[in-house]
Amino acid sequence: MHFAQTVATATLNIPGWHWAALIAWFAALIIIDLKLVHRKDEAPTFRSSVVQSLVWIGLGIGLGLLFWPLYGPVAAGQYFSGYLIEKSLSVDNVFAWSVILGYFVVPKKYQYRVLYWGVFGALVMRAIFIFAGIALIKHFEPILLVFGLILLYSGAKLLFTPESKEFDPSRSWALKQFKKFIPISKELHGHDFFTRENGKRVATMLFVALLAVELTDIIFAVDSVPAVLAISQDPFIVFASNAAAILGLRSLFFVFETIKDKFWMLTHALGILLVLIGIKMLVSPTEIFGFRWFALEMPTLANLLVIVLLIGGSMVLSLVIPDPHHSEA
Repeated sequence: MHFAQTVATATLNIPGWHWAALIAWFAALIIIDLKLVHRKDEAPTFRSSVVQSLVWIGLGIGLGLLFWPLYGPVAAGQYFSGYLIEKSLSVDNVFAWSVILGYFVVPKKYQYRVLYWGVFGALVMRAIFIFAGIALIKHFEPILLVFGLILLYSGAKLLFTPESKEFDPSRSWALKQFKKFIPISKELHGHDFFTRENGKRVATMLFVALLAVELTDIIFAVDSVPAVLAISQDPFIVFASNAAAILGLRSLFFVFETIKDKFWMLTHALGILLVLIGIKMLVSPTEIFGFRWFALEMPTLANLLVIVLLIGGSMVLSLVIPDPHHSEA
């Protein structure tokens, strides 16, 4: 069955060495971050976290600007749209990480180590989700309807029951199963993920916290990957925008830990954004089981403007309008 290509579904003809250069660039950033910037276990200050977040954002923007001369304005617009969506939806990850690290009483000086390996695992998982999602769309276009419904459901949950997005480690089935098969030390043992007790190799609570962080990323990837695939289905653009957005999350975590209560409208804006993207995905297929469908596509620039207005507007309004829940308290 043949489907007409649209702007969102069109793919770039990327040379293999461009892929190699992109992966090498991200690998270099990861190594520099671990070996040079955060060699020691120490609690980052708010100021250093802000500076590092701005550096990561600058690197992400710089990569997008490089897309313009190399791949054209449409590809650059799709990159920036995907980057903003992933960065915005990752705010929920940040809130979940706060719950997890607090639940397992992870000292601040070890939190960066947990989040470092958590983000590294997130990159691997996102790559799997992205390529699997693109393959599904190419071979079975009706899967777009499933993705669209997932986004509508996720957006509705954020709008009406935002607290339901929080990951509760005490109720995690996966963590309960893990504890049944892997012995766990009740001690922290510094920054080690595994140690030995009574001659046996056991996991530390730091590793359990890392496992919980990885589980939350799988949960949130169900929202964010389809959302970005609604903007572009080119694997190079989607992976580049996702990786660039995810790599700066560790520093952003320590920033949002301090200021998260000020942007109380952001969760509602993310809910609206997911609903709009879900609708966009529902009306985008050309054919469904042989029947003509809507085949409606929003221009890349319009996508970018909607995302910027929703996210930026919610942050500005949060600073202007006091949170009614805090007022009641």
